[in-house]
Amino acid sequence: MFRAAARAVAPASSSFRQRVLPQSVAATRHFSQSHVVAFELRPTSLDTFTEEEEMLRESVRRFAEDVVAPKVRTMDEEERMDPSVIKALFEQGLMGIETSADHGGAESSFTSAIIAIEELARVDPSVSVMCDVHNTLVNTVVRKYGTKEQQDEWLPRLSESMLGSFCLSEPASGSDAFALQTRAVKDGDDWIINGTKMWITNSYEADFFLIFANIDPSKGYKGITCFIATKDMGIQIAKKEQKLGIRASSTCSLAFDDLRVPAANVLGGEGKGYKIAIEILNEGRIGIAAQMLGLAQGAFDKAVPYTFQRSQFGRPVASFQGLAFQQAEAAVQLEAARMLTYNAARRKEEGREFAREAAIAKYAASQVAQKVSGAAIEWAGGVGFTRETGIEKYWRDSKIGAIYEGTSNIQLQTIAKFIQKQYS
Repeated sequence: MFRAAARAVAPASSSFRQRVLPQSVAATRHFSQSHVVAFELRPTSLDTFTEEEEMLRESVRRFAEDVVAPKVRTMDEEERMDPSVIKALFEQGLMGIETSADHGGAESSFTSAIIAIEELARVDPSVSVMCDVHNTLVNTVVRKYGTKEQQDEWLPRLSESMLGSFCLSEPASGSDAFALQTRAVKDGDDWIINGTKMWITNSYEADFFLIFANIDPSKGYKGITCFIATKDMGIQIAKKEQKLGIRASSTCSLAFDDLRVPAANVLGGEGKGYKIAIEILNEGRIGIAAQMLGLAQGAFDKAVPYTFQRSQFGRPVASFQGLAFQQAEAAVQLEAARMLTYNAARRKEEGREFAREAAIAKYAASQVAQKVSGAAIEWAGGVGFTRETGIEKYWRDSKIGAIYEGTSNIQLQTIAKFIQKQYS
């Protein structure tokens, strides 16, 4: 669906690009696929999107409502991702959004990926984070750091059927990611990996794994290297976690016992894993901001209509000032989180510094998600507390936003460093 939509708007996009000022008074925007687009030096609002992006939003929203929504409660209760949902995501072109058409992807913008993540999260944050990790972490690492041979071998599969997983965290290295203990030792034309990983998203269903291991502990974090591995090489699922929220999204501990990986599967060069992890997690944080934004909007959209249907004392409860003001405040918080998230996404596309903006967006959106989803339960009263409406699930799912891909304290620390750099 999305691939077809992207092609359908090509003529309109071309005509837009032709309506530009001369080179001397034009600006450039570097999109994720490295195309340079000229546009008039005219300020636009942060919620201005291309025709392609608007079409994507509409198509993903329909997909989420028609395909994902009927399965949400069952997947949550069974703590299992329905294989048909994974298959449908690939069929809709949503698992290779930024990947080039030559490699089977949609060849669209980073903001398009953020839009898809947000829209999926409005219906199910579990499906959203699966799509997020696959697109903003796994695919991006292979696209950005892989050799041509690696890209040609893996990107088509990652676009069409092979789910990916990003293996960085360990029992002793969470926020301190570079304290990882997993080791890799050279053995002829192979590397032998031993160690464990923890809190790994998508790992139960994934067949493709990016594994970070240290090839020379004497060099500290400069020995960390990224390896491509597949489940059939011998990756073991040690434990599948039972969680408060995002239950359908698998989170597992992995064990590597003499896992043999070809030397050709080193990604980005020996000792470059720390650089890959630092850069890619900044992008991933924008994805989590989008997930939390979509989650909060989903809770808002479910609870608010009920407050206009539910009457007490002869009038809808939403008409009482106390509740009306709470909803107005939530709308302000949602809009602020949306602007922060899309500002970070556009800065990333433009090739500008965005680490600060990504940290701000993730921190703010995760806070808004918890506040709005919690308030939504109260707005719906006893009904909101039941599992039947699905409102309470948004609150359960919201808690992870302050934890993964950098805790809230890590985001505040990052923001504080920028303040110190500017003012000290």
